[in-house]
Amino acid sequence: MTLTRHLTSFSRFALALIASACALTTPSAQAADDYPNKPVSIIVAYAPGGQGDVFARLVGEKLSTVYKQPVVVDNRPGVSGTVGTRLAAQAKKDGYTLFLGQTGEITVNRVLIKELGYDPMKELVPVVMIGNAPLVMLAAADAPYNTVAEFIQAARAKPGEFSYGSVGAGTPGHLSAVALGLGAKLQMTHVPYKGVGPLMADLMAGRLQAFFSSASAALPQVKGGKLKALAVTTPQRMNSLPQVPTVAESGLPGFSYTLWGGLFAPAGTPSPVIDSLNKEVNALLASPEIRTRLEADNVAVPRNSPAEFADYVKAEAQKFEKLVKEANLKVE
Repeated sequence: MTLTRHLTSFSRFALALIASACALTTPSAQAADDYPNKPVSIIVAYAPGGQGDVFARLVGEKLSTVYKQPVVVDNRPGVSGTVGTRLAAQAKKDGYTLFLGQTGEITVNRVLIKELGYDPMKELVPVVMIGNAPLVMLAAADAPYNTVAEFIQAARAKPGEFSYGSVGAGTPGHLSAVALGLGAKLQMTHVPYKGVGPLMADLMAGRLQAFFSSASAALPQVKGGKLKALAVTTPQRMNSLPQVPTVAESGLPGFSYTLWGGLFAPAGTPSPVIDSLNKEVNALLASPEIRTRLEADNVAVPRNSPAEFADYVKAEAQKFEKLVKEANLKVE
């Protein structure tokens, strides 16, 4: 009788252990098997029209077909991308709220903005890079300068009178202009905007002297004759603007800044969900349709794992932290 009771107690204990183990492993396994079983949201921290918005909509549209669930782009502009980033960082860790992260929101704001209140490098995890694009230095079509050298000469002649636009402090467009100012020893005024549309209008009207724009937003304006391209920010020229030199060619050796974008998820999101998203997005980016569309805008489309994307983000963070310190940039 004693032995029977002992075995019964042992059996109950063993069953309890098994149940406990199943309880621990089931959510993660189910996350992979069932994901997604409802709509997915991709937060973009800027207004429609920018490169990040283009990335999000391109991938979101295709993922909707793959997953057979709506993948909706949620534009949440404001305060240099911090409004949307904060929402993403505070979202549930279930893969149903993703974030289209770019240079500024992920690697720069954390060192640029005092009392940010969150750390995107810790609270958001890289899922997959979607693309890496050059920036184009734009000016009004009737501006009295056609090259970076002429722009520098004109700006030096009027210290403090030249203004450049951006879609927010800490964005690649802002920091590219900062790097140009440092390298050429220029005194210029930064004017941040909430969206690309109003910025382009002021640039065309001559109320701004320059803007480092995403290629996707720049090309229609340049080819339509509404703006002119002075240079591109990558070490190589753009295929679609072969006549436009790089900034490095124009007198600032080593100048190289890009606009990359990719999907991030709140830290703690189940690994099977992250792996599923990485696999599906990489497959989409490898398709001839998507690759051709992105490469038309000179966007590099690298196949990458979450770990590889994380390593790239860390390297970018170090690069921009150094620039922010050298320029003594501060945003309250």
